[in-house]
This record gives sequence, C-alpha cells and structure tokens, in this order.
Amino acid sequence: MKRRDLLAGFALAGAKLEAQSPAPESLYIPKAHLVGDRKLLHNFMDEFPFVDLVTTTPTLRITHIPVWLDREVGRYGRIFGHISRQNPQTKAFDGEQPGVIVFHGPHSYISPTWYSKTEVVPTWNFAVVHATGKLKSITDKKALHDLLATLISKFEGRSKYDFLQIPESYKYGLMGGIIGFEMEIELLEGKFKLGQERSEADKQGVLKGLQSPGRGRSMQQFTADFYRSVTTPAR
Repeated sequence: MKRRDLLAGFALAGAKLEAQSPAPESLYIPKAHLVGDRKLLHNFMDEFPFVDLVTTTPTLRITHIPVWLDREVGRYGRIFGHISRQNPQTKAFDGEQPGVIVFHGPHSYISPTWYSKTEVVPTWNFAVVHATGKLKSITDKKALHDLLATLISKFEGRSKYDFLQIPESYKYGLMGGIIGFEMEIELLEGKFKLGQERSEADKQGVLKGLQSPGRGRSMQQFTADFYRSVTTPAR
C-alpha cells in the first residue's frame, strides 16, 4: 500500500471515530447534583421550555426562545424551535454545527440561617438541563407550519386561539421571516443543585425558608411594574 493511501486511510478512520464520539460535556456537575433519569429530565424540559440556544458559529450567539420536545426520537429526543431569519445564528443550522440548549428551572438564594447549624456560607440553589446536538434548519413550508402549530398548541392550553384557522396568506407571509430548526439530542445533562446532599433537618429548613415572603416578583407583577416605569410613547 502506498504511503499516501495509508495516510488517507488513517484520516478517514479518524474522521469516522470523531463522528461516533459523544458530544463533549458542557456543564460541570458534582456527583451529588447529577440527575440522569431521562423521564425526569424530559418532564423538566416540558415544564420549563423557554430556553437559551447557544452556538459558536460563526461567533458566539445566544438566543432566548420557546421550544418543544419530541421524546420519541433517538436516545434522548429531539428539540424543535424557530428564530428570526435575520438572526446571524441561522448560519449554525447546517446539520454540522453543534449547539447547546439550556433549560432553566426555579432558583433561589439559600440563607445559612435556614440550616440546623449556621456555621456555613450562603449558596444559590437551582436546576438546569443542557441538551447538546447538531442543529438542522427546517425550511419546508408545511414542516415549519406544523412546528409552529405544535408550539402554539403547547402553550395555548385552554385558550380558544386556533392557529389552523388563520388565513394562509397571512400565516405564510409572516413565516417568511423565520427559520425553524430541529436538534436531535446527542447528550443530555441534568444538574439539580437543591441541597439534596444535606441532612434531613437542613432540607426541612430550606423548604421552610423558601416559603418566606419576598421571594421575588411574579411575571404579572414584573410586567406591571415595568409598564409603570416607562413613559408611554406619543402616538
């Protein structure tokens, strides 16, 4: 075998090995905070679907969007969403570039006064899930329409808005301004830092402390306060 052919063979084997390698971890997780139960993580992703979409091609970009999860595809499921066609992040939707989608749950300051022994320092408890995979654009009109219909249905709940009844000329005109994407999950990481490694007395103290008033504004209160803080533009 010629040396050139041998080197080419090594290169091809290396490329195949790299393609089969699992996605690199994106999150530091101490053992005590590691959650690997796929159903629990999927339930979390369904409950907290407003995410950070993170990519690094062509530059670091982070977009905040709602998504929906199809649990039945692949090992970990597939995520669907869409962003503005004007967003430079669409360049990462080529099926080759990796992305990380971050799901955030509740979080809170934890006071040492809530523990049975207070000779400790404060901390911050939270829960997050990172889903890693390669992003692929969805440009087919029907597929994009179905993606939007599913996304809207997920959040409308009992409301009477029916996306399917909106005139197609109006819908498809607006759809021209967005690009859908899908990402089959290659790696699913769950970090739940909730003090689960502490004593039972400390856990009960944390639960009691979290019931105290002044834990932050609701979305309704935050929005109302913001409306009051800005000047209404002249018409």
